[in-house]
Amino acid sequence: MRRTSYTEDHEAFRRTVRKFIETEVVPVYDKWYEAGIVPREFYYKLAELGVFGIEVPEENGGAGIESFKFQAVLMEEAARAGVSFGGSSVHVGLCLPYLKKLATDEQKQRWLPGFAAGEIMFAIAMTEPGTGSDLAGMRTTAKLSEGGTHYVLNGAKTFITGGVNADRVIVCARTAPPRADDRRFGISLLVVDTKSPGYTVGRKLDKLGLKVSDTAELTFTEVRVPVEDLLGEENKGFSYLGQNLPQERLSIAVGAYAQAAAAVRFAQEYTEQRNVFGKPVASFQNTKFELAACKAEVDAAEAVVDRALDALDADELSAADAASAKLFCTEVAARVIDRCLQLHGGYGYINEYPIARLYADNRVNRIYGGTNEVMKMIIAKDMGL
Repeated sequence: MRRTSYTEDHEAFRRTVRKFIETEVVPVYDKWYEAGIVPREFYYKLAELGVFGIEVPEENGGAGIESFKFQAVLMEEAARAGVSFGGSSVHVGLCLPYLKKLATDEQKQRWLPGFAAGEIMFAIAMTEPGTGSDLAGMRTTAKLSEGGTHYVLNGAKTFITGGVNADRVIVCARTAPPRADDRRFGISLLVVDTKSPGYTVGRKLDKLGLKVSDTAELTFTEVRVPVEDLLGEENKGFSYLGQNLPQERLSIAVGAYAQAAAAVRFAQEYTEQRNVFGKPVASFQNTKFELAACKAEVDAAEAVVDRALDALDADELSAADAASAKLFCTEVAARVIDRCLQLHGGYGYINEYPIARLYADNRVNRIYGGTNEVMKMIIAKDMGL
């Protein structure tokens, strides 16, 4: 079926991105994979392509386009080629909405031109060792100095995507103790310069998948953060975090759908080329049935994604809608990718083949952005249960 969610502008962008990936990423991706990180200089190329500035306001050096669909196209094309751009997805997909909604005009002038140019890469640090999805339980503190000129940041964060290459990190920290009737109170957002004394990048975590994504541990020891770098109002950080969750969860749904679609493509190409008993694997009824069943699931996920993308652009995507999209698309992707790997036989287990990398990369979709168990709770609550 013809997709109607994207316009010709989106499809023109898709053609540009596809060519860019073929020439600038695919030839060197194995080296990135072995190194476990995307080279910092690559982000300047993405910036030159205009990727970082699409949703940045014109007065701050961007194109000023209020649509997430261009980022969705980028995710679909990266998945189609079996590649990843590392932490840049967090730079645009997670950090930019906070900067646009919460930053003062002065802060936007300081940060957004560099954001669009790839000169200031952003990450966001929420999760702490031992807290997981319970953000209200965070222990990282930011105490205001006696003179009121800066905060003193102490604590640690983990699972921080883009944490190695980041120039600025939006750090969630406690600026006040929780209240007896509101343990979410007291959290603030600070935009921390990674060159600050006391700021330390710890281990780059060795993950099951997403090998080129620089996921790191961060520690803060008496890090001085100017009060001018407080993002939004003090002690209201928890409510700010909730405002961007629908888009974050939709981005995971889009990525999962795109991975599932890529898996079907990889499996069809492989089985058409691979001969067994003198015949292409694709000629066997079981292969045809498996691919057909997978294609049907991908079509359903595509419909869910497109409806959610339209709702987001219309500012109508609810928390329950986003949770439903994430739950459905990530579960579909898990089933489809597993079945497509099976069609590769033993070669599906070899990292040289993109299906193997896809299998490992996909698994985290049901964990981050809120586990799928949490998604079920959100949906059930919306149902009145």
